[in-house]
Amino acid sequence: MSGIAIKRNDFVVVTAGKEKGKKGKVLRVLRDKDRVIVEKVNFIKRHQKPSSGQKQGGIIEREGTLHLSNVMLFCEKCGKGVRIRRQRLEDGHVVRLCAGCGESFD
Repeated sequence: MSGIAIKRNDFVVVTAGKEKGKKGKVLRVLRDKDRVIVEKVNFIKRHQKPSSGQKQGGIIEREGTLHLSNVMLFCEKCGKGVRIRRQRLEDGHVVRLCAGCGESFD
């Protein structure tokens, strides 16, 4: 079992920082750094020079990373960010469940 409960395409809510309360879909999980990139949350500006791949230089806005401890999975049934518990099925698969209502995320 993996120690990270959040996967790509999960719907999460930000629980801390300047983006607190915002919701979005996880675009990428950086497992080695314990960080996630959430769609339309935590925008950063980067100054970029023109190159062969990027013909136009300038100030680029994109999503920055958030630490895993600052996001929680969002449960549609509960309507809030929830903790996760895991359950092993009879066929051996492990599923993620909402700790409050028991709804499956997988």
